[in-house]
Amino acid sequence: MPLNPKIEQVLDMIARAKRPQYHQMSAQQARALYEKSAPILEIASAPMFTREDLSIPTRDGAAIRARLYQAVEPSWVEPAPALVYYHGGGFTVGSVDTHDALCRMFARDGQCTVLSVDYRLAPEHKFPTAVDDAFDALTWLREHAAEYGVDADRLAVGGDSAGGTLATVCTVLARDAGIRLALQLLIYPGTTGHQQTDSHSRLADGFLLSGDTIQWFFEQYVRDENDRHDWRFAPLDGQRGAPDFRGVAPAWIATAEYDPLSDEGDAYAEKLCTLGNQVTLRRYPGMIHEFFKMGGYVPEVAHAHADAAAALRLAFGLE
Repeated sequence: MPLNPKIEQVLDMIARAKRPQYHQMSAQQARALYEKSAPILEIASAPMFTREDLSIPTRDGAAIRARLYQAVEPSWVEPAPALVYYHGGGFTVGSVDTHDALCRMFARDGQCTVLSVDYRLAPEHKFPTAVDDAFDALTWLREHAAEYGVDADRLAVGGDSAGGTLATVCTVLARDAGIRLALQLLIYPGTTGHQQTDSHSRLADGFLLSGDTIQWFFEQYVRDENDRHDWRFAPLDGQRGAPDFRGVAPAWIATAEYDPLSDEGDAYAEKLCTLGNQVTLRRYPGMIHEFFKMGGYVPEVAHAHADAAAALRLAFGLE
């Protein structure tokens, strides 16, 4: 299909603004730009009964910020299922603030508690810090579930882009730790360490996320080239310590037709299916990377939001 007309307008506005791309900035400049621009196309923020900032300890003695969302009075639904969410941003930009509206939507429409995780970013914190922070947040919520009215037996993980990578890894780590997850909600996840798919070649420039920016993100995050071969960085093709992906949580995977990452998302879905896992794959026509955060300007994004929320409700046994 052709580009969605509203998406085409977004790309045209970005081109006319002539702003530098992330790979032409420092990490600090890129973060500031993303924090400023992230809310512009977002949906309206849904009201929450509770929105609480928390501090979660990590294995290396640090503490990371997280934000807990509850759309309704917890006592009405206790214990509630919960989604642990990891924001996108190439492991380098993004925060709980840039994904606030999206997490509010998941809490309201998914009828669940949401814990949004502010894992530490590169280049200050190299691989695998983000992975460790992501899993530490999941295990922390499981251990403290009762304090927040959460059902420790109905947990899901999710994320977009780099956050989707973290969610895929946490799903495997959870299985190996004996933690049963209800769902892995993956929104245009990154699953490879190199840009070798057809979609990367066809869509390397002009569709918001460029090939140069992807490489720049990776260069901020990895310690050296060996990290690109670690399965925790590249779940699809990582060779170092690669696990068996059998028996992981059911997956709901969203890809976008005009996203360089689309082929690797499709390939990851196929891999999970081949190994006997339950997978739902949705490719959204006419869309680009980051479209989940454009619902305030692109009406069709509402369909993707509804699909994702329905997947959560179904996985949690709410419908």
